[in-house]
Amino acid sequence: MSRPWRLTRHAAAALTDIANWTYQAFGAAQAESYQNGLITCCRQIASGNMRSRSCARLIAHDCTDNLRYARSGQHYVVFLDAPERVVIVDVLHVRSNLPGKLAQLEQ
Repeated sequence: MSRPWRLTRHAAAALTDIANWTYQAFGAAQAESYQNGLITCCRQIASGNMRSRSCARLIAHDCTDNLRYARSGQHYVVFLDAPERVVIVDVLHVRSNLPGKLAQLEQ
């Protein structure tokens, strides 16, 4: 059964930035397709049908056990996985410094 999910303001802004960049680089159809893929990833995370990894293995200090990430295309969807809901906290490009960005989220 799928849990409710939501985007933080930061994650929503990241999705908008990704869509805008994709639109400028590849056009409207590709931007819409890619954004729909990211939204589908979020839905699959909430339903438990998306493989994900714990962020704890990437950060030197202790982090929230339920902070996880999943890959969708050229991006990582970072989320808090709680029994009652999923909170999408960020969407990061695969070339970003994932451990560094995750450490910033924990502060």
